[in-house]
Amino acid sequence: MSKARTVKDYIRTIVDFPHEGILFRDVTTLFADPRGFRMCVDQLLAPYAGLRIDKVAGLEARGFILGGAVAHQLSTGFVPIRKKGKLPGQTISQAYTLEYGEAVVEVHDDAMSPGEKVLLVDDLLATGGTAEAGIRLIERLGAEVVGCAFVVDLPELGGRKRLEALGMDVHALCQFDGL
Repeated sequence: MSKARTVKDYIRTIVDFPHEGILFRDVTTLFADPRGFRMCVDQLLAPYAGLRIDKVAGLEARGFILGGAVAHQLSTGFVPIRKKGKLPGQTISQAYTLEYGEAVVEVHDDAMSPGEKVLLVDDLLATGGTAEAGIRLIERLGAEVVGCAFVVDLPELGGRKRLEALGMDVHALCQFDGL
């Protein structure tokens, strides 16, 4: 009898992408497999079953795929948090630092209402900079982040500790050591 597969088993590693020395954790192989993708979505939302969740917010870009599927399963709305300049209409922005330089994410200023409970979803937690920017946007709109759910955690980069220091509940399906 073969061992049951885990979400981690569906994720491939690509060496030296996008730079030499990087081990890129590619979740597209997970998304492409129907059993793996269903397992992933079910496991992402499992800790939040029974909680009030009004919206799921997904971080660009793979967070859109996951967040949309999670929102569908929870029968709730989905909110994209996008790179600057990609959303039509009125937005609010949040800058954050990258390894080299700065980036900005935005959300529509009417995407969430005060008091709404929001689950933040993305594929990978590295330094936590993008997720923290997403949390700040959600909170600026008066909504409350009930949890942050990721497929992969890269613990050596400190993202989980960063988000937990903000008081966030962090849920990751698997982790990979190394960069």
